[in-house]
Amino acid sequence: MSPLLKNRSALAGLGILAVFAVLALLGPWIVGDPLAFVARPHEPPSTEHWLGTTGQGQDVLAQLVVGTRITLAVAFVTGVLVTMFGALIGTAAAYFGGRIENALSLLTNVFLIMPGLPLAVVIAVYMPAGPVTITIVLVITGWAWNARLLRAQALSLRERDFVMAAIVGGESHLRVIVCEILPNMTSLLVSCFISATIYALGAQVGLEFLGLGDISMVTWGTMLYWASNDAALLTGSWWMFVPTGLCVALVGFALVLINFAVDELSNPRLRAERAWRGRLRREGVRVTASTPVLRKR
Repeated sequence: MSPLLKNRSALAGLGILAVFAVLALLGPWIVGDPLAFVARPHEPPSTEHWLGTTGQGQDVLAQLVVGTRITLAVAFVTGVLVTMFGALIGTAAAYFGGRIENALSLLTNVFLIMPGLPLAVVIAVYMPAGPVTITIVLVITGWAWNARLLRAQALSLRERDFVMAAIVGGESHLRVIVCEILPNMTSLLVSCFISATIYALGAQVGLEFLGLGDISMVTWGTMLYWASNDAALLTGSWWMFVPTGLCVALVGFALVLINFAVDELSNPRLRAERAWRGRLRREGVRVTASTPVLRKR
């Protein structure tokens, strides 16, 4: 069994994501049309409508389930693309060095000094609304942080013996980067992907809440947009925005748990600390956050 599946944090995070994955895949076939008029507007939760209705009389639960698919698809696709672009640019800058490194580092720094969300808002305003546009905007504004981080790691690997041996052996530049450098950055790539996905989820919901997405589509962000337009906060219709916010928070929490588990498994110091605390628990010692850990001299 993979060490990741033995970690309680990872299991909890993967379990939460599995629930949302099932909702995204099967939910829309069960709940029906999320835009259908089913009851009077602003109806509170009841046995008939578990999460109440919207300001247009639509079922909130149906919208929440249907909106899961597009919201998670955009978040995870963006996470993959941001990590890929960051890895490509960061490792290329570190591997080639010289003028290529200077040019790519300058490009990275230009995007780093630009405020991400305001830049995303400006770009989204001038592009057609929709999930594809949101994905493109978030990739454009989000790749630079990963590129800088991965470049620093790739610089430490560039002079290693196995990389130099591959170069001397006549391997192509692409093969050296893909087969020699990137596999030795797996844990960092996973952390970058998870961080990028969390960023994409929050930014996507934020942009759609501002009305910069396709408001005719049902997503978690557009649900919050319509809740705001229907004065849900002023009328006390908490069921129109609280469940959506909880879903965003749960997905983010699940990704953080997985990221913590990956960190713990890839960092020898964290593994030693976990083993030491486990030994103390087995010996009957009460372990708290302030319990000192074993330090090797």
